[in-house]
Amino acid sequence: MNQLTVVVGLSGGVDSSVAALLLKKQGYRVIGLFMKNWHDTSKTISNECPWLEDSYDAMMIADRLGIPFQTIDFSGEYQTKVIDYMFEEYRQGRTPNPDVVCNKEIKFDLFLKAALDLDADFIATGHYCRKKELTHTTGKKGFKLLTGIDKTKDQSYFLCQLTQKQLSKVLFPIGHLKKSEVRSIAKENNLVTAEKKDSQGLCFVGKVKLPEFLKQKLKPKIGEVIEIQSNHHKYNAIKAEENPENRILGYHYYPTDGQMIGHHQGAHFYTIGQRKGFAIGGNDQPLFVIGIDTIKNIVYMGKGKNHPGLYRQTLLVESNKVHWIAKEGINQNDASLDVLARIRYRQALEKAKLFMVKNGLMLWFERPQFAITQGQFVAWYEKDELIGSGVIA
Repeated sequence: MNQLTVVVGLSGGVDSSVAALLLKKQGYRVIGLFMKNWHDTSKTISNECPWLEDSYDAMMIADRLGIPFQTIDFSGEYQTKVIDYMFEEYRQGRTPNPDVVCNKEIKFDLFLKAALDLDADFIATGHYCRKKELTHTTGKKGFKLLTGIDKTKDQSYFLCQLTQKQLSKVLFPIGHLKKSEVRSIAKENNLVTAEKKDSQGLCFVGKVKLPEFLKQKLKPKIGEVIEIQSNHHKYNAIKAEENPENRILGYHYYPTDGQMIGHHQGAHFYTIGQRKGFAIGGNDQPLFVIGIDTIKNIVYMGKGKNHPGLYRQTLLVESNKVHWIAKEGINQNDASLDVLARIRYRQALEKAKLFMVKNGLMLWFERPQFAITQGQFVAWYEKDELIGSGVIA
């Protein structure tokens, strides 16, 4: 039998290092490939994620494992597909997730194509998730994307936009392990990354002060901060509008007739649920952003984490933003589909129902959710299988 070739995305971290190690022990021909996607450290905090150090660590791991190693530069494509997308989303008052888009456009698209050009059979990453092969009733094979065994590290949410074609070519060697086990394996095999801290911040960029980062393209623009009282009479009408049985999407809107309490540097620098970045004092409770109007350049805020403007029970994913991984979806004849869902990484999965509506899918949560924001990705699951996702309208 011919030896199968796997190209591992060596990031310079412990997870991808152990992924490469395990694959080699399993008998694969392993090639290490480091992606250089960002090398401007002028806007990062200290130098917590310098690509030079990461590339050196990746090269050291390849040398330790005795595998071929290459570096490939995707910085131009990363700028266009990830960073420019991020700027545009913030400019329009939405909250992007560059990590999800990076996986969709870079790691599992450009990287996959580069690996196939090296005659690889698969690519592999150090993500904490799993893949399972299935056979449809038609006899056609497919793949399920499952959560990682380590629920505190599960990264399936970041892969919520993957396709069947991409899944057919990817391996997740550490998805069945806990983080502590991964570090133990690295230690036992004398890998230089065994004690290395996990990277934080933007994918491939590192930790940044977001307003400073965004100011590269989005200019400051002084605007008003309006406080909305939690007992505003308009909030009483919300529940009457949210009626899943009639498939009516009830937006949890915020009133706009509050009191001006200060100024901000530009509505596009803020996101729903944010409470830092304002020079407004004298309050007995912290203020949170509950609404953003980038056209009028107004930020609406509410006092206290229990403010009703921070919570919504429904969200809409427009038809052209709905993505199914291993299901065909639901149709107009389905009353609903019971799912578990999350709107951000590491959020606990919440019970919800999916409904077909005129212009897309409505997700109705059993409990109101904190800071649902336009532009975020929502991912929905059946037990431990991620079945679909979409961009919140």
